[in-house]
Amino acid sequence: MGACSARLPFRPTLQAKPISRMPRPDFSLDFSRPERPDRPQRSDRSPSDRGGNPGGNRGTRRPHAPRPSGTPAPFVMGWHSVAEALDAGKELQRVLLQRDEKGERTTALLKRLRDAGIPVARVPREKLDRVTRKAHQGIIAFLSPITYAPLDELVSGAFESGTPPLFVAVDGVTDVRNLGAIARSAECFGATGLIVPALGSAPIQEDAIKASSGALLRLPVARVATLEAALKDLQFRGIRVAGLTEKSELDLNDALLERPLCIVLGDEETGLSAAVLARCDDRYRIPMTGATASLNVSVSAGIALYAVAVAALSPGS
Repeated sequence: MGACSARLPFRPTLQAKPISRMPRPDFSLDFSRPERPDRPQRSDRSPSDRGGNPGGNRGTRRPHAPRPSGTPAPFVMGWHSVAEALDAGKELQRVLLQRDEKGERTTALLKRLRDAGIPVARVPREKLDRVTRKAHQGIIAFLSPITYAPLDELVSGAFESGTPPLFVAVDGVTDVRNLGAIARSAECFGATGLIVPALGSAPIQEDAIKASSGALLRLPVARVATLEAALKDLQFRGIRVAGLTEKSELDLNDALLERPLCIVLGDEETGLSAAVLARCDDRYRIPMTGATASLNVSVSAGIALYAVAVAALSPGS
């Protein structure tokens, strides 16, 4: 009886709660996106409108424009190529030669370049490598876009044609845009030619031609070894040399600007060098009333050339 009378542990009865139903969604709501203004199709948009690559895909490199066929390279490199360019009569603007290059072939080539009046710069190999990564063999020659004219031929041709020559010479003008602008004024006012020294002058290249509006392709250019020697030769042939300098006390208004004449212009920072200034027959300054110290050298060239043109049209000239 005792064993059977033991009670089982009390377990409370769990009452099931009523299941609540989820509210049904209201499908009457409008979940559509608001209308957006029409956008141009990808095919109608330019690469600049998309702000990315032409194909619209990130990481895609823009293909390089093909180089026009027949366009000459701006330079030749290697000993054999440079020698061939000289043999073919190519106009060379300047030559970069590795500084430690020595030997018989170096001496022979330097003599040829010197005789041809081509400027040579001895540079470290790193500078040559910045021009090209190809096998340059320590020498690079830049081709000239123009053909230089001998100064004596320009002088003789002008006198033979019955027109007294008018030259413009530059001394230490190293900015290609200034050189191009000077050539533009010289060609516009009927100058016989432009005289540039082989060393210490801006190179005549594409930027200079662009600044001249193509005048450098029409105006004869004479490249001389030294400007002092060239001016001396002009004086020997009866051509007066007039230098523009702010150091002069004689104004351009009082100048005797009659052909045959050579106008010499210096760099606007340093002016004419002492040797060139000493060689000039006359020295003139352009009168100014403003506070600015000097004019741009190309502006000075235009003023002087205009003065020459006015003098030629004056009575009794």
